[in-house]
Amino acid sequence: MKNIAIFPGSFDPITKGHEALVKRALPLFDKIIIAIGENNSKAAYFSLENRLQWIKKVFEQEPKIEVVSFSGLTIELCKQKSAGFILRGLRTSADFEFERGIGQMNKFMYSSIDTVFLLTEAKFTPITSSIVRDIHRNGGDVSQFVPDAIKIS
Repeated sequence: MKNIAIFPGSFDPITKGHEALVKRALPLFDKIIIAIGENNSKAAYFSLENRLQWIKKVFEQEPKIEVVSFSGLTIELCKQKSAGFILRGLRTSADFEFERGIGQMNKFMYSSIDTVFLLTEAKFTPITSSIVRDIHRNGGDVSQFVPDAIKIS
């Protein structure tokens, strides 16, 4: 059986922290599915189409990466894609507390799933999609915070 991981998120937009986390996780899995969650209760800043294109461009040379969008529970996507792992990045202890609860609930609902946490590299700790959106919304240059392969104007 292949070791498949789902890396779910809004990726609104993808950041250098997301990119670095996926690259570090590649040796751990046979395949990583980067899954953009469509959250009906939360309006996205960037279009789903843009986010899909950006992530595909960032990882276009990596055959072990698949990029999809989904709605509903992440564990349902895991079942559909035969994934045994959910990949999550941790920047702070607050991230751990939040993600631990979600990981435990996912395990209760689908016992075949395990959540794998990777610590964010220190240099990427302050970078969040929310902050990048704020900078962009206010006319700032976000190029140093997003992967080099994409340009957000």
